[in-house]
Amino acid sequence: MSTPQTQADASRTYRRYLSAMLLHGHASAKACGLGATDLYALNILELAGPMTPGELGARTGLTTGPTTRLIDRLEEAGYVRRVPEPGDRRKVIVEPIGKPAGLDQVMAPAREKVGEIIAGYSAEQRDLLFDYFDRAAQAYQEAAELLRSDS
Repeated sequence: MSTPQTQADASRTYRRYLSAMLLHGHASAKACGLGATDLYALNILELAGPMTPGELGARTGLTTGPTTRLIDRLEEAGYVRRVPEPGDRRKVIVEPIGKPAGLDQVMAPAREKVGEIIAGYSAEQRDLLFDYFDRAAQAYQEAAELLRSDS
């Protein structure tokens, strides 16, 4: 039987998990010839769909100039395109149109290992995990928005 974790142990475990995820994201981006922010932006666009450069900048935490350079890099690489917004042709929308060719291969080992870990849980435990992922993602998004609005 395992011993219960103290709050400090739990915090340390969680921080180690987050650090490992960030390190993997950086390593994956580098292996695909991208910067970490570039890969992060592609993930945002894949999950949320097309958006204005301003929305993408807000979601990545970048100001206007770095957001423009980010979109330029992604467009030059063939991963996004700028298109006029249908309702206001003066505005531009950034659309995802591709992803790095080796991304799935780079991500496969971690995805497979995590899949095996999750498969080892019962259906009820998996439901709990995915409920946590959904709720924690929302909590982090709200906290990030609060931090941005305070600065």
